[in-house]
Amino acid sequence: MIQRPKGTEDILPEDIYKWHYVEDTVKKVAKNFGYKEIRTPIFEHTELFERGVGDATDVVEKEMYTFIDRGDRSVTLKPEGTAPVARALIEHRLYADTQPVKMFYITPVFRYERPQARRYRQHHQFGIEVFGSPNPSADAEVINLAMTVYKTFGVKNLELRINSVGCPECRAEYHKILKQYLGERLDKLCTTCRGRFERNPMRIIDCKSNSCQAELREVPLILDHICDECRDHFETLKKYLEISELEYMVDPRIVRGLDYYTKTAFEIITDEVGKKGTVCGGGRYDRLVEDCGGPSTPGVGFGMGLERTILTLENQGIEIPKPAGLDVFIVTIGDAASYEGFKLLSQLREAGLVADMDHLNRSVKAQFKYANRLMADYTIVIGEEELSKGAVKLRNMGDGEEIEVALNNIISTLQQNIVCNRG
Repeated sequence: MIQRPKGTEDILPEDIYKWHYVEDTVKKVAKNFGYKEIRTPIFEHTELFERGVGDATDVVEKEMYTFIDRGDRSVTLKPEGTAPVARALIEHRLYADTQPVKMFYITPVFRYERPQARRYRQHHQFGIEVFGSPNPSADAEVINLAMTVYKTFGVKNLELRINSVGCPECRAEYHKILKQYLGERLDKLCTTCRGRFERNPMRIIDCKSNSCQAELREVPLILDHICDECRDHFETLKKYLEISELEYMVDPRIVRGLDYYTKTAFEIITDEVGKKGTVCGGGRYDRLVEDCGGPSTPGVGFGMGLERTILTLENQGIEIPKPAGLDVFIVTIGDAASYEGFKLLSQLREAGLVADMDHLNRSVKAQFKYANRLMADYTIVIGEEELSKGAVKLRNMGDGEEIEVALNNIISTLQQNIVCNRG
């Protein structure tokens, strides 16, 4: 039997309402903050991620779906959303528009990693990107937007953790200090961390291995070695967060997994079935556009996994509103009624009503049962008697009340009743 690829998920019709709810909510919040949607291709030239994300990151080294196309070009299914937006900014000269450029997206992303609970090889991200502002107020707005999303959902026990990962200048000096410390313990670190030592030593701090963490208890932290400009930026960010009445915790061990981060790095953490988990992460990336071949353009943003968000809502017992059923279902008796019902069905839909009818020649009893399963508010019954009168029977499925209505008045009668019932 052909099955879906490992690490992927089918989103079935019975569950799609959860996705619609989450997507509609994040779009509404983003638009309220003045952000406009952007959609970029599913795949990009591999060089974009090597230059933008960093060839020493786990994403580029281990997790990308990369292949040679029929034009002998190396292309990659996008593993994250920020670098493609930066590429679009450059290609379409959006940096020449009124600044800052504020965008959001909802996109599938692809990473070859071990599947976990709601962490798939193809998953979906809601992302926010702001290009053109170097000011900490932009960082605070992005963080505020992410927190607003979760508060709108009703998520509890949120923890906002922030850090500064410095800039290339102060980070270069920090790397010397860090590598001196790590070099003395290199033989006690895991194989992955030893491989990171030369090219990406800060990622060692983020290693989840217990043996590595034991060696990192007194590791020098970037926050103690940032330059005056980065420190001023970080202190100003904290003031903006306090003005916004957002509680935060400074976590000097947040380093993030992608090379393009500068200055601000943040994570949002909440409870997930008795344990804490990161549900959103982001930060500033002032060199990304330049690294991708564009002009010097500061940027800040975040990525939020939709699968993880839905899991969080379910784990915290937050009810996702289910959609309404049909406005009306047409029950027909006999071939002539079926033709008339099909004609009426088209008219109901043209009038904006959510309508359906039977397509399996069910009995009358089975048609009513099917209408109940579809959560129809009303049923219209058409049989030989109704056809002879030029009328239909309209039944309220809630209280069972049934009235006879002239066929040429049924649409207006339904519209009036539905408006009244919905208040």
